[in-house]
Amino acid sequence: MKLRDVLKLVRLRKFERSPTQRLLNRVVLADDFRTIARRRLPRAVFDYVDGGADEEITMRANREAFASRRLHPRLLRDVSVVDLHGEIFGQEFRKPIGLSPTGYTRMMHPTGEISACRAAMDAGVPYTLSTVATTTIEEVAATGHPNLWFQLYITGDHRLSDPLVDRAAAAGYKALEVTIDTAVTGRRSRDARNGLAIPPQLSVRTIFDIARHPRYWMRMLTNPAIEFANFQALTPEELASASTTVNSALFDPTLNWAHITEVRARWKGPLLLKGPIGPEDARRALELGVDGFHVSNHGGRQLDRCVPTADLIMPLRAAVGPGVPIVVDSGVHTGGDIAVALALGADMAFIGRAYVYALAAAGERGVAHLLRMLTAELRSVMQLSGLTSLSQFRKEGADLLSGP
Repeated sequence: MKLRDVLKLVRLRKFERSPTQRLLNRVVLADDFRTIARRRLPRAVFDYVDGGADEEITMRANREAFASRRLHPRLLRDVSVVDLHGEIFGQEFRKPIGLSPTGYTRMMHPTGEISACRAAMDAGVPYTLSTVATTTIEEVAATGHPNLWFQLYITGDHRLSDPLVDRAAAAGYKALEVTIDTAVTGRRSRDARNGLAIPPQLSVRTIFDIARHPRYWMRMLTNPAIEFANFQALTPEELASASTTVNSALFDPTLNWAHITEVRARWKGPLLLKGPIGPEDARRALELGVDGFHVSNHGGRQLDRCVPTADLIMPLRAAVGPGVPIVVDSGVHTGGDIAVALALGADMAFIGRAYVYALAAAGERGVAHLLRMLTAELRSVMQLSGLTSLSQFRKEGADLLSGP
């Protein structure tokens, strides 16, 4: 081969002026955003997102449970057209992906919940706002997203949780999900080592680490203070008090079925329970008027050694039947994970850490890029598996998968 022949093979890419776009051009997998976030965030902040409870056994098991499933492709099928559209609780989505609730999101990026919500709206997927969000219910609703969900902690101090249900309804949120695996908070070993509490109480070592990330520090200093934005019933003095005071008000160790009955009476729209839900609890929840389930173990941040969420989907689907909506998170990082979740019986897969890493790396554009990437991965997996619609997962799911 002559030099001129070699030169014909060379295609020089036009220089990209935007630093953000140059970064996005290098991201081809969701975990690439994790690498960028780790570099950009102070260690304590990164570990707050990245870490789990105790030995982090559940956190690792969540991903392994999805990765251990194997797909049996159906070949010689026309897969030229793939339809990812669907419907849940009467609301359409353009792809079976949602954004899970994440607390203290503005600690990762100043635009926090607003940027994540806008990216979800543009992608045509649900966005779930957390009780411990750093942006108010009303500010997120003002984005115009037509399919907002709200995640509720039933708090020990009912001055906190009761008004949130009413405010979410007034702001037009379409679904309410009650988290049921937080009677007490999990033991976050990395946060304990880093001296990070919520609200923040930083050790001297953590402060020095933040100082090593001046770009992050300047962004935080030039934006509004980070706080529990929706706890308007608390006085400024209570919000500024020690984290143990707020946490004792936030988590209620008496949480029980009577609380679910009370929320059902208060909230008139679709109601889900969010947690590592088994068949027996699911059947009782349906008797109380619960409409669906968000299978989650808090990304391994609560009970360590908890059952991985992938292992909970099939028993839950068998218990509640085909018509009850089931969504799942905890361990979902790729389009392949989403495909496995659908084949196991879920209607949608929600992502948490993955989009927070993307937000930390590139704000709204990072989350939008991640959603496009996951969509492309899912479409590719479906085509290579011989599937062209979400309904086929339900019909052929049992035959598509092998694994534990």
